Amino acid sequence: MQLLEYALVNGILFGLFYGFIGIGLNLLFGVMRLVNLAHGDFVVFGGYLAYSLVTVFHVGSLWAIPLSIPLALLLGFVLYQVTVPRLKRSPDTETASLIAFFGVSQVLQAVATMIYGANQITLPSLGGPISIFGQSYPSSVVISASLSVPALGVLYLYLYRTRLGLATRAVMADEQEAIASGVRVRLVATSAFMIGIAFAAAAGTLSVFMLGGINPTSGSALTVTAFTVIIIGSLGNPLGTIVGGLLVGLASSLTQAYATEWTGMIPYALLLAVVLLRPSGLFGRKVRSV
Repeated sequence: MQLLEYALVNGILFGLFYGFIGIGLNLLFGVMRLVNLAHGDFVVFGGYLAYSLVTVFHVGSLWAIPLSIPLALLLGFVLYQVTVPRLKRSPDTETASLIAFFGVSQVLQAVATMIYGANQITLPSLGGPISIFGQSYPSSVVISASLSVPALGVLYLYLYRTRLGLATRAVMADEQEAIASGVRVRLVATSAFMIGIAFAAAAGTLSVFMLGGINPTSGSALTVTAFTVIIIGSLGNPLGTIVGGLLVGLASSLTQAYATEWTGMIPYALLLAVVLLRPSGLFGRKVRSV
């Protein structure tokens, strides 16, 4: 029973983190139908940015999150201007973006290797163990997972309590109707892209603690996990991503507790199962017809 309780709590903690990782990717797809294969690498970029702030400028580990966001927003703005307008002119935006962002992924991995080397980097622990229901969990994991909650809350307020957020939801529901209603789609798309990259970078700081460290190739596995999360929660449904993250976290944690050798394949197995059994996700409808 203690093992089960530990696995469930651990699964919820990691599930919140996985939801945080996936939310930015789902926002990009929902607004622009972009398949961002570099998403995990943007998460890793955020982790390396935090590492630089801590080791070079001696900033507190958690302070690296708000400090990295302006830089991530700037990167998102520049990357949007360079890539997205050209991708949107393609007759098949999704395929074009998949190819383009695969190239971005390789560039980010190469740059990270040149600057930081191929070895794993870590950050100092955030404190001693924290007791939950009588069992100890690493403080870095508990604190990082807890920080995912207000971050997801900020996105909720943005989508449901701001004019730009309401316009974003309108574009996600039907771009043509949004245009006919006078929504400035270019502004919405630019904002969504910048916010998506900023959320990925913020999650990157937490990833150093949640994963025990990162290296230049860590982004590939994070991208798979993020796609699994958003496909379970439904493409184009950012809030469904939270449920998807919790399901992936719980499945991975329970498997690690009772069948450790199968843990690595859980994201891939869930991704395949959802695509075959319910392609629109648990809370969604079809986003394109074939």
